[in-house]
Amino acid sequence: MEFLLQPLTILTFFPLVGVLVILFMNSEMKNAIRWVALATSLITFGVSLWVLSMFTVSNPDLQLEAKYPWISVAGWNIYYYLAVDGLSILLVLLTAFLTPISILSTWTAVDDRVKDFMIFFLLLEVGMTGVFLAQDLFLFYIFWEFTLVPMYFLIGLWGGPRRVYAAIKFFLYTMAGSILMLIAILFLGIKTETFNLPTMLVRLPDLYATSINPQTQMLLFIAFAAAFAIKVPMWPLHSWLPDAHVEAPTAGSVILAGVLLKMGTYGFLRFNIALFPDATVAAAPWIALLATIGIIYGAAVSYAQADVKKLVAYSSVSHLGFVMLGLFALNPQGVAGAILQMVNHGLSTGALFLLIGMIYEQTHTREIKVYGGLWKITPIFGTIMLIASLSSMGLPGLNGFVGEFTILLGAFGSKAIGNPWYAGISAIGVIMAAVYILYMFQKMFLGPAGEVTHHHELKDLNWREIATVVPLVIFMFWIGLYPKPFFDILAPAVEKLLSALPL
Repeated sequence: MEFLLQPLTILTFFPLVGVLVILFMNSEMKNAIRWVALATSLITFGVSLWVLSMFTVSNPDLQLEAKYPWISVAGWNIYYYLAVDGLSILLVLLTAFLTPISILSTWTAVDDRVKDFMIFFLLLEVGMTGVFLAQDLFLFYIFWEFTLVPMYFLIGLWGGPRRVYAAIKFFLYTMAGSILMLIAILFLGIKTETFNLPTMLVRLPDLYATSINPQTQMLLFIAFAAAFAIKVPMWPLHSWLPDAHVEAPTAGSVILAGVLLKMGTYGFLRFNIALFPDATVAAAPWIALLATIGIIYGAAVSYAQADVKKLVAYSSVSHLGFVMLGLFALNPQGVAGAILQMVNHGLSTGALFLLIGMIYEQTHTREIKVYGGLWKITPIFGTIMLIASLSSMGLPGLNGFVGEFTILLGAFGSKAIGNPWYAGISAIGVIMAAVYILYMFQKMFLGPAGEVTHHHELKDLNWREIATVVPLVIFMFWIGLYPKPFFDILAPAVEKLLSALPL
């Protein structure tokens, strides 16, 4: 039972305590259930800060390891193995940070089957945290697949009119890619006789020189990439995302954009780049090409949207394109910028989805054309929406600029990509982001009053809604004005990861 007292075990599984309490509560005690879920997620966030306090910034290796034999059969040893390093600590903190914010946003938005909703949401937190901490490929795969189940129900039961279609599409797309990843995991396990990631990293270099040829390495790279590219999602595997975002409840959209998509980019970072160095270098120009197309495509399609939530959903395709471009620049600037941009996207896009959900609660429409003049009626809402919008488009002084600038800097001088035009074309995506975001803001908040503004007695944000979004705004300014602490956390682990690449 010693493993139960490990900090990372407590962090991963503490939400189950809230699940157990809620299971025995009367489903009619809606407010009490909400408070239990919120308290559970806040304590989990406190545990994540405890983990951070024990984290040594200068150490590039895995830390706070919890490693115990789990499954032993026919000579195989599969471990319960959790650990954290500079590549994952910020994403773990982001998960713990966004979960209570998402739960707080449901206070009035979710009134049907509140008990079931909170149970699924806390279970989702367990799965997401486990993905970022698992260091055994078998355990990682279990957490990866587990996240599908609660998210499927969150979209399918509490989503919009086309929620069942969106939920099934989300599930099937992700499952299809995951099967290829499972085959690759089994192949690697058989070859190296372990699913333990650190052990595998030691054994693979010798196997590459003998039994695993470059073609096989590339096939394994593609198998993992299929699962991760769908989750990101990269162009052209992105078509599930707008449906899932638009139909998901607000809290579901926040956690989908803020954390679930980052599971894909984290997978490329933790597994593809680490396990398949030769294939990574060979694939870098092609990944950069797809990322660049995704940046421009996502920005162009965002501008064409009439639904403000779909606009923000397509913007994720563009923003995650920047992350992929930075990762496969394969230099310290690009990779560190990409990891920070994962966090930035969770903050800015999460805030936008929260704010859209708040106005939707009052108007029950997301059509941009029916709004207008909101700034005069809801100045607090307008101010926070402006900050989140400027953050999303990468205005200097806010977090989005730091990530995108560092990524472009890395991509421009990347030996792996080999062509500065990728960075040049991607920079156009920053301008296009300003176009579609400012267009959206002008239509909704400035100019003459629209149909909705005329026919609804709109209220500005209340204290609960302000408390929901202000923490996100604080981090937008913090990272935008003083990103050094975040880069300090990333630098040692990024340097270690890149040192193994044949560049």
